[in-house]
Amino acid sequence: MSYGVLIVTGGMTHQENYARGFQADPRCRIIGVTDEAGVDGRRARLNQSLAAELKVPYFEDLSQALARPGVDVVSITTEHDRQGRVTLRCAEAGKHLYMDKPLAGSLAEARAIESVVKRKNLRTQMFSQVPMPSSRRLRRIVANGQIGELRAFHQDLFFAKGYADASIPLARRREQAVPDLFLVPDAKREMFNIAVYSLALVRWLSGGRAFVSVRALTGNYFLGTNARRNMEDFGALSLTMEGGLAATISAGRTGWRSHGSAGHNRVKLIGTKGSVFLDAYQGHGEVCTDRQPQWQSPPANPEDPMAFWASSDQRKSGGPIWFTPPQPAPSDQTVFIDSLERNRPADVTAADGVRVLEALFAAYRSAAEHRTVKISEV
Repeated sequence: MSYGVLIVTGGMTHQENYARGFQADPRCRIIGVTDEAGVDGRRARLNQSLAAELKVPYFEDLSQALARPGVDVVSITTEHDRQGRVTLRCAEAGKHLYMDKPLAGSLAEARAIESVVKRKNLRTQMFSQVPMPSSRRLRRIVANGQIGELRAFHQDLFFAKGYADASIPLARRREQAVPDLFLVPDAKREMFNIAVYSLALVRWLSGGRAFVSVRALTGNYFLGTNARRNMEDFGALSLTMEGGLAATISAGRTGWRSHGSAGHNRVKLIGTKGSVFLDAYQGHGEVCTDRQPQWQSPPANPEDPMAFWASSDQRKSGGPIWFTPPQPAPSDQTVFIDSLERNRPADVTAADGVRVLEALFAAYRSAAEHRTVKISEV
């Protein structure tokens, strides 16, 4: 079967990766790129640019694009303050949903998405790190009983990207209980954008256990732009889950020079019979040279000052620089198409995305109020 995929939002979003993932799958055909009518000039230009690169049409009005024949799937990567309402429109139109993470910028919108998806019997998937070879290996360890019953989970997940600033004052952060802004061109809320992977992973490894409570803190330690924008670059969470499972997470963005490759991605699982530690980048090679300065950060791109997006092509150089052996794995987009073909739920559905978002918003409330917050409070 062939699936028509409508791309919602273009360049300088994760659509730069997702759209190409769908385009590379022979079961998919890209119908075009679209967005809400009346987006600002910069967003319209970036949307048109991706459409041109993909060699597909650009439709200026989302409603008209959704009404076009042959649209089966929508891939949605709008800014988080828009993502909830855009996803709701696509769901109401009866389209299967492939969604960027986190699911939305508000719990009300996320829960409304979950309701519409259930009513219309749609297939959904939120992007995650679940298809990574390291994640699959952890799943096999849990499933085969190697460590007994899973009792505790910890992950350190830090992205080595962006420009660190040693002059950030180490003042205690004053967090918002309910954040209302998550992304600007030179800063992101990094607990929101990175801890989401860990929360989705522990739910998947534990068979979908619910989050019960969370104690969290946020901080500004690395990135000057985040400090100036009042967006955290670091978050630490301690969660209780159904059945007494404990989960701890540290997540953030630590700058180009903090790691030889993409950053730390390390998981420890503790069970009733043993424990396991897995470093996703442990198997690697290093290249060193004396022909250029060590750890040379790339010049800042004014369109993407913190190097969030692939199209700005900002890569550190010098040495030692790590490279990891190829680890064949299907793209997250192919995994979603597989779930459609097999008519079964994806590994990380919209409902999973809502549970993750509940934990994230409870974490922000905890960081703001300096207390443990029950998930039922948000």
